[in-house]
Amino acid sequence: MVVDCFNKPQTRPEEYLLACGDGNNRLVDLHWNTWNHKTATATGTDMVNDCRPYCAAGRFHPYPVTVTLSHPQPWPNHPNTQRFTTIRLLYTHTTPTPVPKDVTYKLVYDSPDTP
Repeated sequence: MVVDCFNKPQTRPEEYLLACGDGNNRLVDLHWNTWNHKTATATGTDMVNDCRPYCAAGRFHPYPVTVTLSHPQPWPNHPNTQRFTTIRLLYTHTTPTPVPKDVTYKLVYDSPDTP
């Protein structure tokens, strides 16, 4: 599974928020081709705010991507649950400036569990 910004486990999500702090980058229309214990691959659209002239007044633009989740690790405080810790975005057409065509990010949204 993959953990979202709200520390919730997701399996084959249709949407995934990349910019947890401000919501200006989100994957949408995800269609999962594979999902297993080592990797997961989907096609979809990265919706990115251009933040021009500033983010609140900016416009969202679509960028087609192939998404790969990988590097499963035990989820802290849930030792029997593996969660993907890396996301790779491969833009299939244009890219949002100044993002490269192929970019990988760490996915470690671990907040302490409260009793």
